[in-house]
Amino acid sequence: MIGDKTDQKNDDDKDSDKDKKKKVEPLEFDLPNAKYRIVRLTPGAGSYADYMLNNEGTKFYYLSGGDLWEKDIRKGNTRVLTKGAGYSSLVPDSKGQNVFLGGSGIYKVNLANGSKEKVEFAAEREYSPAAEREYMFDHMHNQVKNKFYDPKLHGVDWDFYGKVYRRFLPHIDNGYDFAELLSEILGELNASHTGGRYYAPNNARTTATLGAFYDPTHQGKGLKVAEVINRGPLSAKSADIKPGDVILAIDGTTIEPGADYFPLLEGKSGKRVRLTVKRKGGKTEDVTVKPVSSVSSLLYQRWVERNQAIVDSVSGGRIAYVHVQGMDSPSFRTVFSELLGKYRNRDAVVVDTRWNGGGWLHNDIAQLLSGREYVRFNPRGRYIGSEPFTQWTKPSAMLINESNYSDAHGTPFVYKTLGIGKLVGAPVPGTMTAVWWETQVNPSIVFGIPQVTTMDMQGNVLENTQLNPDITVYNNPAEVMRGHDAQLIEAVKSLMNKE
Repeated sequence: MIGDKTDQKNDDDKDSDKDKKKKVEPLEFDLPNAKYRIVRLTPGAGSYADYMLNNEGTKFYYLSGGDLWEKDIRKGNTRVLTKGAGYSSLVPDSKGQNVFLGGSGIYKVNLANGSKEKVEFAAEREYSPAAEREYMFDHMHNQVKNKFYDPKLHGVDWDFYGKVYRRFLPHIDNGYDFAELLSEILGELNASHTGGRYYAPNNARTTATLGAFYDPTHQGKGLKVAEVINRGPLSAKSADIKPGDVILAIDGTTIEPGADYFPLLEGKSGKRVRLTVKRKGGKTEDVTVKPVSSVSSLLYQRWVERNQAIVDSVSGGRIAYVHVQGMDSPSFRTVFSELLGKYRNRDAVVVDTRWNGGGWLHNDIAQLLSGREYVRFNPRGRYIGSEPFTQWTKPSAMLINESNYSDAHGTPFVYKTLGIGKLVGAPVPGTMTAVWWETQVNPSIVFGIPQVTTMDMQGNVLENTQLNPDITVYNNPAEVMRGHDAQLIEAVKSLMNKE
């Protein structure tokens, strides 16, 4: 009843209860001592896509190695909650009971039991590829204005070129040509780390390889083996393929003279394949191997091992050889391991940076090679080592060529600037800027903008500034084909003369 005092009192009590529930005691943090309570939440180093705490702050979830992991913070144990969770963001629901993952669709994972289910949905959109390309072109044009490392854009009239190249947009109907258009206009900046890329969908089956070089002069049926690539499919002891053997058939299909044999290996990477082999001695038999999708890494190892053999031969085993494949962590670990492992007792080292596409390793390489011996350990008159133990303290020379790019320009620049040793080889184009490769609204399109300027201590910009070697040597392609590397040999000789 309106105006009833009893009802009014009940309402007041309800409001009072609400106020009591809303009242929260302030949290008190022991911030001065927080640094002494730091603990690691993940078991070790790895690739982590995303992470989150549950609402109670008792469990820590993270994506690593393609799996969803759960760490119970109070108990300290860690377990895989969901296998095959992929790499995406972790988006919890409002109650924190489930988490949503992306990838090839949307998935919901129950945090109580780790069960995973696909979230079905349907969505319609109006899509105009031509309008999308116009947007991406204009976006690229504006991003260059705002982010290119030189605010003067190398003196280029960027608005003029934007109008000139925009006229081609109505005539483009595919990602290949659009990426080429982006590369052409970005090329007007005369800078490294620019250009467009198109990543086309590829559902084709991979053509496998057996891992061998074949004799091009062979006239009969089959493939005559000239060289078996070490650690490749044909190098398996069970196959025992040797130079001079002829592979007559693959899975029972004869390889006719001059015929294209690649279709016989289509889609057979990692699968057992039967080869009919005629041995050099005349015996014919079947062997089984597992072809691989690529031997590029094996060919790289073959090249490095050949260079090591050349350096050993020229120096009589006194000088080491290491190649820095990329300016990245795996390459550094390889160089560190070899240099301070099997080569620790060598007198000097050739550090080869040729054909290196860059990364960010210049300071690590410089520190590794710039060690200065300051103490020796000699128990009972026997030398067992020196300090610094984790740096190279002996002479070195660095090989460079025209294909050094990005931080593979920066690394020899630092090496020369700090006076660590001599640069040997061909001049390196100036490409030492840091790039931002930006994926577009259409993820098949990517373009790059060099954003970070690198300058020497005199204020000179390294971009477009050629780095010249101390000892200039150009390799003759014909000699390289015959296995002669003049740059490598000169680097070894320069170190031997220094000693």
